[in-house]
Amino acid sequence: MNWDNVREEWETSKITLKDLAAKHNIKLGTLKSRKSREKWSRGATQKDATNYKKVATPKMIIESDELNDKQQMFCLYYLEYFNATKAYMKAYDCAYSTAMVEGHKHLKKPKIDSKIDRMKEEQTNELKLNIRDVLQKYIDIAFADINDFMTYGQKEIEYIDDLGRKQKTMVNYVDFNNSDQVDGTIISEVKQGKDGVAIKLADKMKALDKLDKYFEMLPESTKEKVQLEKIKHDMVMKEKEVELKQQEIDKKNTQPDMPDITQYLEALKGEIKDVFDDE
Repeated sequence: MNWDNVREEWETSKITLKDLAAKHNIKLGTLKSRKSREKWSRGATQKDATNYKKVATPKMIIESDELNDKQQMFCLYYLEYFNATKAYMKAYDCAYSTAMVEGHKHLKKPKIDSKIDRMKEEQTNELKLNIRDVLQKYIDIAFADINDFMTYGQKEIEYIDDLGRKQKTMVNYVDFNNSDQVDGTIISEVKQGKDGVAIKLADKMKALDKLDKYFEMLPESTKEKVQLEKIKHDMVMKEKEVELKQQEIDKKNTQPDMPDITQYLEALKGEIKDVFDDE
């Protein structure tokens, strides 16, 4: 992603952030965060544009902050490897012995140290944004409503009987919504079988478990929903457990009484003894 071009397009045109995000396939939240952090503005003076110097790297773009190009590269490589020696070697293209000394000296320089701290904070904010995006998807899965994907119930239909007469009857029906009307990202399977079309949503309980791990990051309203959903699930599981136990009891009670094998063997012994006595 060339953020220089994205910024220039926004500052030199009247395009909205929403349209700009869609055009470049960028999340709107990420674009807003970048705009705020880099203080994008429309109608910037030529002087402002001249003072805004950047160093491009494969990882990110950062402002000069009175650091030269190699110092900025050092900051970037340090955040990638968290190793001052390796960062210095890559930024300055020097020997290991030199980098081992100068790398640690660089970390002690106030401007470099403060720049690294700011860049760490920016990375953390970006990470939090990504986590929130993921959590939102788990929220969508956990609280998905099957009614958003289909309509079902009973309806009256007409048919012609064997005698050619019109008749009416009630039948069950299931109608699926069109794919452009539903969130396909939370559907795990759609299949056509002998009993018709079946739709399967993503695992609700797995989503709830994930939300439980990041519970403190959720909005208060979502926390309440997660707690209620888990209580409902526990109640359903207990009901199933009770139902299974009852089925086992009913099955046991309906089995016919088995004859006492001990009595049968004793009777058999008596018959054998009688046969030998007769002989």
